[in-house]
Amino acid sequence: MVLKPGLEGVPVTNSGICEINGTEGRLSYRGYPISELAQKSSFLETAFLLIWGELPTENELEKFEKDVQMHRRVSFRIRDMLKCFPESGHPMDALQASAASLGLFYSRRAIDDPKYIYDAVVRLIAKIPTMVAAFEQIRKGDDPIQPQDDLPYSSNFLYMLTEREPNPLAARVFDRCLILHAEHSLNASTFSARVTASTLTDPYAVVASAVGTLAGPLHGGANEDVIAMLEEIGRPDEVSSFLNDAIAKKRKIMGFGHREYRVKDPRATILQAFAEELFSEFGKDEMYEVAKALEEEAISKLGPKGIFPNVDFYSGLVYRKLGIPRDLFTPVFAISRVAGWLAHWREQLGANRIFRPSQIYEGAKMRNWKPLESR
Repeated sequence: MVLKPGLEGVPVTNSGICEINGTEGRLSYRGYPISELAQKSSFLETAFLLIWGELPTENELEKFEKDVQMHRRVSFRIRDMLKCFPESGHPMDALQASAASLGLFYSRRAIDDPKYIYDAVVRLIAKIPTMVAAFEQIRKGDDPIQPQDDLPYSSNFLYMLTEREPNPLAARVFDRCLILHAEHSLNASTFSARVTASTLTDPYAVVASAVGTLAGPLHGGANEDVIAMLEEIGRPDEVSSFLNDAIAKKRKIMGFGHREYRVKDPRATILQAFAEELFSEFGKDEMYEVAKALEEEAISKLGPKGIFPNVDFYSGLVYRKLGIPRDLFTPVFAISRVAGWLAHWREQLGANRIFRPSQIYEGAKMRNWKPLESR
C-alpha cells in the first residue's frame, strides 16, 4: 500500500453532482457552469438541482419554495436549548448542536421513503438559517426574530439578523453567494457527510457531522481569518513587507491556495465582482484596496507555484458589507453548503457501502504484557 496523506488524488466514490477542472478554473453543478447559475438561478432552485439532479419545473420550484417557507420556524425547545449555550461560544458549535437536535424531533429513519427524504431536505434547508440567526440574537441578549413568511429565502435570513427588510441588491448578492458556496465536490465536510451517511444514520446527524468538519480554519473558517489578515496588514503599502515576511516564515496566506485549483478560483472571480457591485452601491470597504494589492503581489510571487485566491479571499469582504458579523461567516457557509451535503447524502444512499479505509500501521511490534510492579 502507498499512503496518500489527506487522500489527495485518491478516488473514493463515483458522483454526478459537481465537476471541478482545477487547471482551467471551471466549476459546474450537474453540468451547469457556476457562472451561469450565479447569474440566472436562485439558491433554492440551485439546491433543488443539486439534490434531485435536474432543474425544477415551474410547479416543482413553486412547491419547494413554499414548503421551505412553511418550515422555517423551529420548536421553542430548540430556542430554549440555544439560550442555555454560553454567549462566548462560537456560532458553529451552536449550529452543530442544534442541527443534531433536529434528529430528536424527527427521529423516524425511513431512508427508503421518498417522502421522508423530501421532508428532511425541506426541514434542514428551512431551519438551519433560523437557528443561526436565533443564536446571533440570543447571545446579544435578545429574543430570536421570527421568520417573515412573505420574504424570499435569502432576504428572510438577513431580516432575522436585523429585523429590517434588506435592500434588494444586498438580498440578491447574498442569494448568489449561497449558490457559489452550495457545493464543491468531495471537500472535507462533504466527505465527512458521506462517511456518516454510509452508516445509514439520519440526515440530521449527517449535517451535524459536516458542520463540525466545516468549522475548522483550514476549511470554512478561513474567510474569518482573511479579514483578520487584511486588518493586520492595514494599508496597501504594507502588503509587500507583510507578504515577504510571511513567505520567509512559511506562514500560510489566508484565502490563497486550493488543492483543486492551479488558477484563480472561479468563485473568487465572481465574488470579487459582487464585492465591487456592493461597494458601488453602499461605499467601499477600506480593506478592499488592501485585498487587491495583496492579490496582485501574491500572484506575482506565488502564482508560479499554482497558488491563487480561493473562494474565501473575497467572501468575507462581501459578507462584512452585508452587515454579517465575522463569526457568522462560516455558519453562512453552512447555510449554503447544506444543499451540497444533502445532495451527497441522497447519492450515497443510492449505492451505499459503508466507508472503511485501510491504514499503514507504524506502531510497536508484538510485545509481552508486563505486570504493573515491573514496569
